[in-house]
Amino acid sequence: MALHITREFTKEDKQYIDDELYFYNVKHFPKNLGGRYEEIGLFVKDDNGSVRGGMLSAVCWNWMEIYSLIIDEDIRNAGYGTKLLKETEKIAIEKQCDFIKVDTLSFQALEFYEKNGYQVFGMIDKVGREFKHYYLKKDLQKAENSKVL
Repeated sequence: MALHITREFTKEDKQYIDDELYFYNVKHFPKNLGGRYEEIGLFVKDDNGSVRGGMLSAVCWNWMEIYSLIIDEDIRNAGYGTKLLKETEKIAIEKQCDFIKVDTLSFQALEFYEKNGYQVFGMIDKVGREFKHYYLKKDLQKAENSKVL
């Protein structure tokens, strides 16, 4: 049988790759963490039900990963981003996650995440030739223990 590489892209092909990687990973993770994947969405809506911002994330094994967080520019700096992060942390602790991870570009929200207790653990230079790409993490055990004190 001859094999070849193609750029042809279908939803089914993508799903196959996603599923195979998942099944491979499950074999290596502790059994009690297998199958732990849940998408979480939090939204800021106005009185008309229009979305003004929100966050898309997922619980994956023993962590939560934030994929997207955006607040409409006219309501930024009103505390909604911090409220979304706090609610996310609460959910992650309820779901017994050990940490939350997120990435951001230098022109986006590095200071915002740092102000909320996230720490940089990696960085890539020259993204878009002039920016930096930061990877941040917040240990939830520290967050949870600090509440008790």
